Amino acid sequence: MIQIARAFSSVDGRRPPQPPFSHRPFRTPWERPCTPPRTTPWPLVALFTAGYLAPYLLPTTVGRLERGLDLTATQAGAVGSLLLLSSATAGFLLASRVERTGARTLARLGLVLAAVGYGGAALTTTVPAVVAGAVVGGFGSGTATTVAATRIAAEKDPHRASTLGLLSVSALAGAVYLTVPHLPGHGLTLAAIALTALAVWPLTSRLPGGTSGQPVTAQAADADGSGTGRLPHRRSGMVLAGAMLLWSLAQNALWGVSGRIGVDQAQLSEPTVGVVFAVALGAGLLGVLCAGALGSRLGRALPIGGGTVLIACCIALSASATGLGSFASGEIAWNTFYPVVLSYLIGLAASLDARGRWAVLVGSASSLGTAAGPLTGSVLSAQAGFPVMGAVLAVGLLLVAVPMTGVALHAGGRALLPGAVRRRGGHPAALVAATTGTPSGAVPEVGAPEQPVVEIALDGAAVPARGAYDTAAATRVPGGM
Repeated sequence: MIQIARAFSSVDGRRPPQPPFSHRPFRTPWERPCTPPRTTPWPLVALFTAGYLAPYLLPTTVGRLERGLDLTATQAGAVGSLLLLSSATAGFLLASRVERTGARTLARLGLVLAAVGYGGAALTTTVPAVVAGAVVGGFGSGTATTVAATRIAAEKDPHRASTLGLLSVSALAGAVYLTVPHLPGHGLTLAAIALTALAVWPLTSRLPGGTSGQPVTAQAADADGSGTGRLPHRRSGMVLAGAMLLWSLAQNALWGVSGRIGVDQAQLSEPTVGVVFAVALGAGLLGVLCAGALGSRLGRALPIGGGTVLIACCIALSASATGLGSFASGEIAWNTFYPVVLSYLIGLAASLDARGRWAVLVGSASSLGTAAGPLTGSVLSAQAGFPVMGAVLAVGLLLVAVPMTGVALHAGGRALLPGAVRRRGGHPAALVAATTGTPSGAVPEVGAPEQPVVEIALDGAAVPARGAYDTAAATRVPGGM
């Protein structure tokens, strides 16, 4: 309308007054100032590392318990399952309490339980005391993981934060696998987890406190977009949680007996197996870096579905290994793809609810599968042998890949703001929304929280006299109206 007014007002030589250029109340998209650099949530990355370290060290933990305490393979696997089951229980119990109780308080509680539980289990040789310490430490690990998952889901880029966490835990676990096989004792891996929890403790001071006794703001109450506090995307969340339980069970059924496959079936020494695991986790670091570099360029369906198919092939190869070449190939390839798919699954769960509840619940379901994994692998390998166990797990993963890919294709996630297109990338449709005025809610993307719409007043806009306008006639009759 301003351009039309200018065109007609030029007929009689008058031009509406314009505000100075430097005082325009708005800017065009190409005049927007550069966005500030993203800050790295290092306290969350460290907390993520402390919580996830126990599952990453599961093979050597189970093997050390078996040899150091004279347990059978099934008994040692059961201890590992109890540890991870306790971790999953913490997630289910605390999923809705992080915001009110406070991330700082729960994180410190979890780290104390992990340090006391794992440290006590490492210092004793009494089997009941070791089991009790593993259960207490597992609850502490689950508490730390719950806080980290909840806070990561609230980040602007949850995929980036979870990728950094996986990168950190893979590097630390690789260092442990290079060190532990050369030292005696059943509790070295448990002691490593306890020391990690103590090292992370000082960083918890940068986490937010709770809102207990304080009024909850409207923004927090309506963070899921429903205004009722109910879980959004319930069907997608339930399907993803169930699929993640089976997905994690298959992964850890092999991971829990990988040490035995290398020593018993591939006829390798324990230090050699430790080196293979360290190299495999190093390859996992490369996979995590690739996942971080790709971001959302390939979407989520292809990395999750295609990556799970590749993991199934790697599991079958590793379980049938009879020498160093096949064992190392299977383990290294598997550990390369596993963290890539896991990072996208964590990001998918975080996109279902900005308050992080689905991230915690899906993570807890994954922990249940992780807990059942060592016992499942021990039973299957004892009854049918390692190659048959690998084939069964591979077929199960192929079946689970279907619903997970479906959730990745159909779950909407959070809306992308037009102003965040350059900063965050995303689907090409996002660029159309940013340049043509398409409503941003029609373009789903993870990590860009919704912002209120602000009406901008155009100060100094011209209000020309009525005489400046006329009908669209070529000429005017002299003296006419």
